[in-house]
Amino acid sequence: MPVYLPPISRRRFIAGSFAAATALALGPGCASTSTPKKPRAANTLVLISDTHIASDPDTVSRDVNMTDHFKTVSGEIMAWPESPDAVLINGDLAFNSGEPEDYAAVLRLLHPLREAGMPIHLNLGNHDHREHFWAAMPDSRSVPPHLPDRQAALVRTPTANWFMLDSLIRTLVTPGMLGDEQRAWLASALDANPDKPAIIMVHHQPGPLAPGKPPGNGLEDADLLFNVIRPRRQVKAWFFGHTHRWSVRQDESGIALINLPPTAYVFEAGQPSGWVHATMFDNGMRLELRCVDLSHPAQGQIAKLTWRTG
Repeated sequence: MPVYLPPISRRRFIAGSFAAATALALGPGCASTSTPKKPRAANTLVLISDTHIASDPDTVSRDVNMTDHFKTVSGEIMAWPESPDAVLINGDLAFNSGEPEDYAAVLRLLHPLREAGMPIHLNLGNHDHREHFWAAMPDSRSVPPHLPDRQAALVRTPTANWFMLDSLIRTLVTPGMLGDEQRAWLASALDANPDKPAIIMVHHQPGPLAPGKPPGNGLEDADLLFNVIRPRRQVKAWFFGHTHRWSVRQDESGIALINLPPTAYVFEAGQPSGWVHATMFDNGMRLELRCVDLSHPAQGQIAKLTWRTG
């Protein structure tokens, strides 16, 4: 699974909140949350990607202090009128090469969210280091039995099943790959859980950033992944990061493709950095973009997704 960080204080059990599948147990206490300090909004999630946190909080890259950006995002999340069901962070947690001190800094920055009662699920990106990541959070590590070297999980919510996948080939290798075993695991897990809409979350993008653009350094086995998810009509969306862009589009089969913005720096002038507030419904999802720079023209942009049928 992606490492699961429970809320700091666990005082009561919330029935039905992010329970693990029997074969894909999320680990001890994953269905427990602390007593919320504010009302909990059912079926809402905070979606974050590409935090690039450095051990030194004064580190700046591309004219951005990544720690300051994350603190801004965290502060807005905690100030939101209602608490989300969970926070999903989609890779590139660490600044560059995933040093142990980077993950210590990540944990410090996540502490206020956990103390506010928010469960957190962490995915891996190409700037992460799998062993350093696991070592920083040994009590939270759990992996599917047939994928001992990968972080993959089914995270259940009342309205959708989220399949969080590990596309890290090796630290600082820019493209990503799932591999035969992980795709087979996904196919089996999808077939065993057809009851709800399925959402894929993986760090790398599926292909060109836009029609006519070159493929770039995305998921190398994206076509093979599409072969798994396109015919399984319960798969409705693929969330990814990596490109440091914000976009919402559909593929030819109707699967929504959502590029989450970075909380850190952007590669292209004019792109936003920030986070996404997601509200899930039986037949779709509402996404609200929240920018670090509140004056950004995309601040508050809303995308309404309707799931493909069949």
